[in-house]
Amino acid sequence: MTSEELILSQAQELRRGTVVLACLALLEEPQYGYALLETLNEAGITVDGNTLYPLLRRLEKQGLLGSEWNTDESRPRKFYRVSTQGAQVRAGLMREWQDLVASIARLTKES
Repeated sequence: MTSEELILSQAQELRRGTVVLACLALLEEPQYGYALLETLNEAGITVDGNTLYPLLRRLEKQGLLGSEWNTDESRPRKFYRVSTQGAQVRAGLMREWQDLVASIARLTKES
């Protein structure tokens, strides 16, 4: 495996954990899955539907997201929004993220 392939592989692992935080941050306002997928991809957080939709269902089952169906349009869409507990978890994850960034910055300055 080349260095570039290893970097891509490890970067994918690094990003995987950030998708939850990104979803909790973006779903302060209700969005349906496909719009969320597009927003994430446009922001540089590459994720496909086969990853995102199960994640949304898992977050909903954990009580971090709420959802409701919009049947006003010709095609019904399920809209997701962060719950009160999800907002609390998001705040905690943001603190963890900031601590990790600061720790990595300190480690890389020391080397």
